[in-house]
Amino acid sequence: MNSPLNTLAVDCGGTGLKATVLDEAGTMIGPRVRRKTPYPLPPELLVRTLVELAGETERRFDRASVGFPGLIRGGIVHATPHYVTERGPFSPRDPELVAAWAGYDIQGALQEAFGKPTRVLNDAEIHGMACTEGKGFEVMLTLGTGLGCALFDDGRLLPKIELSQAPFRKGETYDEQLGNEAYKKIGKKKWNSRVRKAIESMRTLTNFDRLYIGGGNADKINFELDEDVQVIPNEYGLRGGAWLWQNRTRGGE
Repeated sequence: MNSPLNTLAVDCGGTGLKATVLDEAGTMIGPRVRRKTPYPLPPELLVRTLVELAGETERRFDRASVGFPGLIRGGIVHATPHYVTERGPFSPRDPELVAAWAGYDIQGALQEAFGKPTRVLNDAEIHGMACTEGKGFEVMLTLGTGLGCALFDDGRLLPKIELSQAPFRKGETYDEQLGNEAYKKIGKKKWNSRVRKAIESMRTLTNFDRLYIGGGNADKINFELDEDVQVIPNEYGLRGGAWLWQNRTRGGE
């Protein structure tokens, strides 16, 4: 009989880096630790910081799941919105960091650094793995530093689209209109009006069966949601790391 495997789950955000250790059911069995995301952030600094963060969980792990902001395919970074900036989210982009992150094998680098099998996926995709039911077309949106998005069809994760950088309204992207900087600038009332419009836009775009909303700012939604739209706990961004290794969503249990 195989011994249960513990998973180091890491959620890389634009403002914070979080980690914990999960059992095979996705239950946290160690402390949830956090660090402020350092800037400027070349790839080597992120890897070193995540190794230090893993040590703070104080628990043995057999494998690692890492949620990363941006467009990730096959563990390779194709685009990342925040880590290429000079001082953090929505500050000027640094051409040297853009070049350093483009095509970077973050999965290979972290696997070598952790010394354990490692998988890296977009952070919203991992978030969705913890809450989707595996039935019909399901959409995961995360409201945090920016906007994250993941799509699931009958439990199967679809290829990543970078919705956060797409035009939304008034010449600005979803990130610029719905991110935390926008929330602080325009206030809860106007921000909620934008979130409502984004939900309507996603309904038109995808004809979803269910829409899940997570992330650090999801609890700031103050209007009544339709029955097919649900706010989920932010901790699912970490807990989905267990399902990533089982190649199934929660609904596929």
